[in-house]
Formats: sequence, structure tokens, C-alpha cells
Amino acid sequence: MNAIADSEASLARQANELARDLARANPRVYWLDLCVTAAVTWLSLAIATTSASTAWAVTAGVVCILALYRGISFIHELTHLRPDEVPGFHIAWNVLIGVPWLTPSLLYEGVHILHHAKDRYGTARDPEYHPLARRPPHELAAFVGIALLAPVGVILRFAVLAPISFLIPPLRRFVVAKTSGMVINLGFSREDHDRAASAPWLAQEIGAWLWSWMILGLTATGVIPLRALIIAMVIFSLMTVLNQMRTAVAHYWENDGEQMPVLDQFLDSVNVPPPALLPFLWAPVGLRYHALHHLMPRLPYHNLGTAHRRLTEAFPADHVYRRVEQPELFPALARLLGRMRLKR
Repeated sequence: MNAIADSEASLARQANELARDLARANPRVYWLDLCVTAAVTWLSLAIATTSASTAWAVTAGVVCILALYRGISFIHELTHLRPDEVPGFHIAWNVLIGVPWLTPSLLYEGVHILHHAKDRYGTARDPEYHPLARRPPHELAAFVGIALLAPVGVILRFAVLAPISFLIPPLRRFVVAKTSGMVINLGFSREDHDRAASAPWLAQEIGAWLWSWMILGLTATGVIPLRALIIAMVIFSLMTVLNQMRTAVAHYWENDGEQMPVLDQFLDSVNVPPPALLPFLWAPVGLRYHALHHLMPRLPYHNLGTAHRRLTEAFPADHVYRRVEQPELFPALARLLGRMRLKR
């Protein structure tokens, strides 16, 4: 183990040696987690939108926010999970969560993987990088606050732009390039236009389009109470804010746009390991081990905790692997805000 501890430059190789056997996804874990999460999401939404008791409605709404957040977070797994590893999971997730909440996997597949490209990470070509630590403090508020508009954004994308774009080719190119990715780098444009003509993409997009029209139509005719739609939109909005806060502490955001060495890419990422308990809620489905995920992108979420324990046991306390740890969400946000103030 001394050789492992001493060789910081070969961290990825060391990690793979220690956790290579954990790369296989367990379909039973995926299916059980998805089914329970989806059931809790829809049941809590039903209670939140129909209960005559304010206390019950609020409690169910909070549960729905957290359950939906966990459900939506599986979109990250889908981008790294080969279809043959858990057959049918991609379709089931889109049917149970993605399409009904107007967040189909087309918004992430083909985009997130670019964030892991070694020659793109932290540069202007990275769809998921925004150098927050180099920005003035008010940008953090804007970064988090813009997520409140997420319900309006997805309705505009699928209920309005999707059907019109099929009739107007130039608009279609814009919709695919600029409104079909969950990104934080606003300068990023999708270039995989062939993917937008594939059967999975079209099935998801048309499904989201028709679902949004159905919900809006049923609300307009009074079948679905307007109150229920507003509550669902508030739940989705607050869930997105929670995810945006988690995103704000997923990296240190220090890069200036130049290509980064692989080790620096890892050091720019964050783990929030135990004994912290709350990351189970605000960084679900393995997102608390974001730095480890960048080190070993193929590890399924249910094995990240085991891999982390192996690495911390193998490496000394002052090893480079331990430098990326943060204690909790709000302390991490406070540290980010402090670095932003220093850069002014």
C-alpha cells in the first residue's frame, strides 16, 4: 500500500486497481430503487395536490420534492449505463419519470458524456462547466435562482417549441442545438443533430410534447384543478433549485478555460462522504461522490460508497484523494461564496 500512497500522479490507475471489481451494475438495485422512488413520487404528489389539510399537503410536497429529485437524478446514471447492463431501464425511467416531468433522457444523453472528455473538461467546450469561483458573488444567486423558472422552460421546450420546430427546419436546428441539453455553459451548442432524428429521441420528444398538451388541456377544461398544476410546478421548481445548489458545490470551479491536467480535473471536483448524513437527500444516487465519479465514471452509483471506503483505507489521511472532500451543502456553499469574494 505504500506504493499506492506515494504515487499521487497515477491516482486513476490506483483507484481502478482497488475498485475494478465494482464496475458491474446490479439490475435488482436499479429496478427496486426506481420503482420505489417513482411510487413515492407519484403518491406524495397525489396527496400534496388533493389533501384538504395544509399540514399534510406541505409534508407530502416536501416528500415529493426529495423523491422526484432522486428520480430525476437517475438521468445521470443513464448516460453511463449501457442498455445491456440493465435491459429496459432507459425506457422504464422515461415512462415513469422522464417524460411525465418533461425531463426525458434526451436532454442529458450525448451531452453529459462530453463533461468527462479529458480535453473538454473546464473549457468553453464543456457543457457542464461555469467558472463560478472566478465570478462576482451575485452570480451565485443568479445561478441558483434561475432554476425557479425550470417549469416554464420545460413547458416552453416541449409544448411550444417541439411541435413548431418539426414544421420549421431552421428553428429545429436551433431547438436541437440550444434547448435540448441540461447544461450550465450557455455558450454550448449540441452538434449531434443526427441523434435528434433517431427513434429513441423522437419517441421521448413526441411523448413529452403530447403529455404536456394533455396536461394543459385537462387543466384548461377543469378536469385537473389549476391548483394541482400549480403545486406540481412549484414542486418541480424547488426540486430544480435543490439540484442547482448541489451543482454549485459539485466542483470548485477554479479553471480559467484552459485545458486541465487529469489530476487537476479530479482536484476541481468534490466528494461529500460520510459521516455527513444529509447528502443522502441533496446529493442522491451517488452524486455525493462526484470527484470519485470523475475518477471512475463507469462505477454504478450503488458501488461508489464501497469504492470510497476502499480508497480511504488504502491511502493516508494526507493523500491527494482526501483533498476534494467537503463536509456538507451549506458549508460548501459558504466556501464557494468566500472564494468568489476573494476573486473580486
